Amino acid sequence: MKTPRTFANSLASTTLKSVFNPYSDYCALHDRDDGARVRKRNLVRCLEAAIEAQVDTIWIARDLGYRGGRRTGVPLTDEVHLTSASALLGGISLDRATRGPVVAERTAAVVWRVLSQVGAPVVLWNIFPLHPHEPDAPMSNRCHTRAERDATWPFLTALIEMIAPRRIVAIGRDAGLALSGIDIPVMTVRHPSYGGQAEFIAGVQSIYGLHNEDAALQLSFLTAQTLSGATA
Repeated sequence: MKTPRTFANSLASTTLKSVFNPYSDYCALHDRDDGARVRKRNLVRCLEAAIEAQVDTIWIARDLGYRGGRRTGVPLTDEVHLTSASALLGGISLDRATRGPVVAERTAAVVWRVLSQVGAPVVLWNIFPLHPHEPDAPMSNRCHTRAERDATWPFLTALIEMIAPRRIVAIGRDAGLALSGIDIPVMTVRHPSYGGQAEFIAGVQSIYGLHNEDAALQLSFLTAQTLSGATA
């Protein structure tokens, strides 16, 4: 797993119960016929662009969400923000893998609002890089289990070796605890869900030394511009 392509191929070969693998699985409700291939290609292009740009920071949350990375193949990125991800990584081509209306995710909206202020490319990832869902409820989110984390932990260590970041931003307490043994500086910020948006914004601004804009104004912008119809 030393290159983005071999990394993505290995990730695509992972199979776990009550887990959707966006890089190999097909969603009959939403996917194009080639949805998994498109998502894997999106991931490879993001990682290749990050390596070329010598990105020095990885942002890591807990699990892949069903309205975001499950659909796009890009962690913490919904379909609304695929163009933002493309622009931040130098104009790479990222494609939709699904049919029907574009779907927004609340967490992705907040993350990408802050990334637009940061203005520097980062690698986005999750402790558990696939989408865990409740049994017989594929359009749900749940926390991954310890066994699931152990099964996919080698992908996290391979990603860190491939990117060689100088720091990691853990999004949420769970991600911060999971990364506590990593031999790289880890800064933990509040997860933007469940009322944590303002603290998340302030935490990232502090890490990057950005002007502390009024978080309420930023969240009003988010609501008006990107969150209509988003519920997750």
